[in-house]
Amino acid sequence: MDGKGKKYTIIIICLSVFFLLAGRLYKLQIIDQMEYGLESRKNSIRKIEVTPPRGLMLDNKNKIVVDNLPSYALTIIPKKFDRNKISEVGKLIDEDTIRIGELIDKPQGTNRFNPIIIKRRIEFRAISYLEENREIFPGVDYKIESIRNYPINYRGSHIFGYIGEISDAMLEKQEGDYYRQGDLVGITGLEKYYELQLRGEKGVKLVTADVNGKILGSYNEGRDDIKSLNGSDLYLTIDSELQNYCERLLGGRRGAIVVMNPNNGEILALVSKPDFDLTIFSGEKDNETIAALFSNPNFPMFNRVIQTRYPPGSTWKMMMAMAGMGSGKITPGSTISCGGSFTYGGRTWSDHGSYGPISVVKALEVSANVFFYKLALMIGLDNYNKYSKMFGFGTKTGIDLPGETSGLVPSTEYFDKVYGEGKWGKGLLVSLGIGQGELGVSPVQMVAYTSAICMNGIYSNPHLVRQIKNLNTGKDEIVEIKQRKIELPASYFQAVKRGMYLVVNGGSGTARNVKSGGYSLAGKTGTAQNTKGNNHSWFVGFAPFDNPQIAVCVLGENQGWGNEFAAPLAAAIMVRYLSNYSEDVYSELNESPEIRD
Repeated sequence: MDGKGKKYTIIIICLSVFFLLAGRLYKLQIIDQMEYGLESRKNSIRKIEVTPPRGLMLDNKNKIVVDNLPSYALTIIPKKFDRNKISEVGKLIDEDTIRIGELIDKPQGTNRFNPIIIKRRIEFRAISYLEENREIFPGVDYKIESIRNYPINYRGSHIFGYIGEISDAMLEKQEGDYYRQGDLVGITGLEKYYELQLRGEKGVKLVTADVNGKILGSYNEGRDDIKSLNGSDLYLTIDSELQNYCERLLGGRRGAIVVMNPNNGEILALVSKPDFDLTIFSGEKDNETIAALFSNPNFPMFNRVIQTRYPPGSTWKMMMAMAGMGSGKITPGSTISCGGSFTYGGRTWSDHGSYGPISVVKALEVSANVFFYKLALMIGLDNYNKYSKMFGFGTKTGIDLPGETSGLVPSTEYFDKVYGEGKWGKGLLVSLGIGQGELGVSPVQMVAYTSAICMNGIYSNPHLVRQIKNLNTGKDEIVEIKQRKIELPASYFQAVKRGMYLVVNGGSGTARNVKSGGYSLAGKTGTAQNTKGNNHSWFVGFAPFDNPQIAVCVLGENQGWGNEFAAPLAAAIMVRYLSNYSEDVYSELNESPEIRD
């Protein structure tokens, strides 16, 4: 190569090196600086999701019965967390390291950049230590959240319900993306039914933080924050003093009590026993205790007021009376002959006594089985089904609690399905006439039916919330009272009510043992046969007779005769309420004579 060629080669090499260095310098100073600057700003600004406090619950005297307490929860961002620190974190919060590892491994994809809750109700000393040592705990943080508190002297377990961490199944089914793993949601009771109103709306707070994650302050003085909106408050119909009294009356026995204002459907008390302590679900889980609750053979998590499906026994006889008169098979004054037993299709059913020809009023007073055996055959299954549904049976009442049963009212279609078309006989109607057989009702259905009778056919839907107060808008939503009219003549209701009055106040009434000297109580006893133990004890009633202000249903599982267990409780509840809590007659009523129904 000559000198000229060498010269050009050197120039080309120099130019190549120059452009290579210039390109690298441009990338470092311009492009990478933009990217690193953007990443630096991104890392220095943190977005914190702000969960608002849930709405409060207040009783019918505006006393707070469910509120919130502040609590600390430890969180970890899986993508940023140093797994070598698991044992230190576990020791700090007194948590099993295996469980921490499982929680960290659970999120997938981009969810690994979101903080997950590791443990709730962390002690303040742990939070203080974390604040002072953030540099050794990358990805570890905490949040302040609200846990439920119950400043009351009763439980109300099946009214209020409880909140818990949202499940994977619930996350998958949610509409939109409001909820994240670890969020608290209503699981049962009013907490679940009014979840959308109680939860409020989340907000976002932007803060600046150093390289170790320590928060330095608000970003842009909070101008870019999205304010959270507190949940709405629920104003309940519950009378706390009556609720406390009812819970104490039922004690440790299995059963249910529901008390309603028949004028508007407001539930004054609702008790299902056994119940449970709601604070078990407030804050950090005690898995052992919770597992014991769900495996308890007495089913404390089961709401007997709205979920049972038991035969109502003789408390059903008012419905039979209305169906008999409504279908034109009897009148308020007509009679049916009642001997001591009734035979049909080769089978004989017994009665409490022999009464001769009696009217529907007398039949209710003495609870004459033969009267209603015969009446059931007279009205037939189609009328039976028709009038049962008029009084709200075989369908949900619409009470504002999740999980309500519709119950069961047999129909021709039902019996055809169970026994085969045309393979069942009218003998099935005999037991149905006295509230036995393949008939299932809940206490809330029974109290609504009793209320409709005492209000001359005005059926009010039971409800627990009377008002919803939105603190963000200042607007109050008054819950609509849903009522309908059962179109039957007033004379029919008067006859049935007269019979119920005599049950308590008549000389032959099956609940004459609970007659009150100061208040005119009316009602009906019932004893439902049970193939798996003692019979179930029922009573439904209302008071005062001439101006009803309270309706009640008491169910005692395996408690025997209606007049011996349920009637004394129901009468004591009505007297307690009407006396403005100045009288407690339960102990004196509990000594019942030998009356059977």
